Amino acid sequence: MPKTIYKPENAVLLSLLKKHRKAAGLTQVQCSKALGRPQSFMSDVESGTRRLDIVQLRDLCKVLGIGLTGLIAEFEGELQEDGSG
Repeated sequence: MPKTIYKPENAVLLSLLKKHRKAAGLTQVQCSKALGRPQSFMSDVESGTRRLDIVQLRDLCKVLGIGLTGLIAEFEGELQEDGSG
């Protein structure tokens, strides 16, 4: 089984996070700061070099102004559309 960071599903999740960050009008720096993390945190997340656990993902959703369950539903919908799910 390939590592999660190499699965196409991970690319879908990262794309959604970036889309929602931009829709919220936030920079990577602003997101990182709101989470109390180093400046590079969001860059690492969006590039796929840093993985998020469920608690971190929930915290990020709060910063982005989206619900975790909504993000998951959107994620599942994207996977269904591209045949990955």
